[in-house]
Amino acid sequence: MKAPNKWQILGWLAVGLSSVIACFWAVWGIIENFHEGWFYDSLFSNLRLMLVQYLSPMLIFVGLSLLSIYLPRIGSIAHAALGLLLPLFLRQFNFTWIVFITSPLVLLGALYWFGRPQPRRVVLSLVVGLPILTLIICGVGPVVRVAGRVNDGNLQARLIEGNRVRLMWAPDGPGWPRAGTDWFAATSRCQHLQADGQVLSPVTENIWRLPTVEEAVRSMSRHCVNSGGTWDAQNKEASYQVTPDKESPLWNIHSQIIYWWTANEIDDVNAYMIVYDGKVWPRRKQVHPAYFGFRCVKSP
Repeated sequence: MKAPNKWQILGWLAVGLSSVIACFWAVWGIIENFHEGWFYDSLFSNLRLMLVQYLSPMLIFVGLSLLSIYLPRIGSIAHAALGLLLPLFLRQFNFTWIVFITSPLVLLGALYWFGRPQPRRVVLSLVVGLPILTLIICGVGPVVRVAGRVNDGNLQARLIEGNRVRLMWAPDGPGWPRAGTDWFAATSRCQHLQADGQVLSPVTENIWRLPTVEEAVRSMSRHCVNSGGTWDAQNKEASYQVTPDKESPLWNIHSQIIYWWTANEIDDVNAYMIVYDGKVWPRRKQVHPAYFGFRCVKSP
């Protein structure tokens, strides 16, 4: 058997690196898609969001690899151009982007410029087959979990009790919005929310409030059964008998919101938030991405 020459070795290095990067983005994309995405009523909208926002990095690397295999010079230039222009276009030309985006793309461009991996059939099976196989393997669990979510369609005020907590949770509206909100606005809206949970008062009512971390943790559920959550205040850690999920009666599965603010402040700058899967994290009070929301509570 003829030993591979240096051009084939460089080509196989490019193929191996492309496949690893594409598989990494496949894992990230499919997990994030079913963690923070897949919330629309429409299947088409969910698929579009998945392809455009979450799987596009994997698809781009696979596409660039195919282009480089068939048209090495053009593919090489495309790798380098994307690595240099994308951070500038997104105004993200910083250390993180240089290390994780620009450098790998420029390196791949150089490898594909000189490399000629053979045989082509094996090469194609790797750059296309491995990311797809990774996507399928890592996506099975999230797909099953999301497909089994409970949604009773009731977005009214809900009395949730169990695990030593009994609270009325606000209905869909100003006390349970579908848009991102910072901690200060969340706190203020709960304080101004009228008794029915539908209207904000111009004066402070102090009927509703944000839930505490412990109340939120103890109220989390899965398949309409309390998850048995407890909050270790000393170690700042939540634990559950069953991992909760984004389901009725607490969560709206068709809302982009996956994080809720809690009443617990850490200091003047930070407060605790809770994820639908029960994790509790400190976050800056001023952040308000589209998926950061809240749901007011009151004593029944």
